[in-house]
Amino acid sequence: MQNDFDVRFEWGASAVAALAGDVAVVVIVDVLRFTTAVEAAVSQGAMVYPYGPRNDSAATFATSIGAVLADGATPTGRSLSPISLLTMSLGDAVVLPSPNGSRCASLAAERDATVVAACLRNAGAVADWLRHRPRPLLVVAAGETWPDGSLRPAVEDLVGAGAVIDAVGGSASPEATAAGQAWRAFERDPWQLLSTCSSGRELIARQGIEDVRYAAESNVSTVVPVLVRGAFVAAPRPDVAGDR
Repeated sequence: MQNDFDVRFEWGASAVAALAGDVAVVVIVDVLRFTTAVEAAVSQGAMVYPYGPRNDSAATFATSIGAVLADGATPTGRSLSPISLLTMSLGDAVVLPSPNGSRCASLAAERDATVVAACLRNAGAVADWLRHRPRPLLVVAAGETWPDGSLRPAVEDLVGAGAVIDAVGGSASPEATAAGQAWRAFERDPWQLLSTCSSGRELIARQGIEDVRYAAESNVSTVVPVLVRGAFVAAPRPDVAGDR
């Protein structure tokens, strides 16, 4: 890990595995849809447990902690859709499987980093919170996955990461600087980006246009989801005593 930059940007789970042990904070960005779904649930006071595989082990885990599994088993049930999580209540718990953002979050937690979930909706709030935290920071675009399991870079995650990087300040690596510039290229119309990028088109084709609309709203949320004892919960505001 280079130590001459206090803000770095990288891609996917492999970057988390390689670098998370060398930084104070890892910011995970998976705009369509994991970190946007986390923001939605946590904004309602719910706890979100990231979980990589969507299989029988996820159901077993959810049962063991008294949580609901967001597996999309029914049209009106909990799922990775942010809209499906907006009806959650204070104290509810949900297990949220995701092969990209959730996996990245779990890997970062295993390496004892502070883990934060960011998306376009809360990028500014996350950046404000990060100014009160130790450096260096690693901002990770989770990306998507090709059928062979390899990383498919996703432009919406690049731009979402750039929104945090642009707002947080500090000494940015060239990769982080480029991500910030990507955000500035699209900040006036995130909907145009999300509705026409590959991930957005795929989601809209699966009747997910409301999820895309929700994800495209930038800097409208003050929620900063932080991973605490295995679950994302809302961080106290930086000016609250004890949050140092």
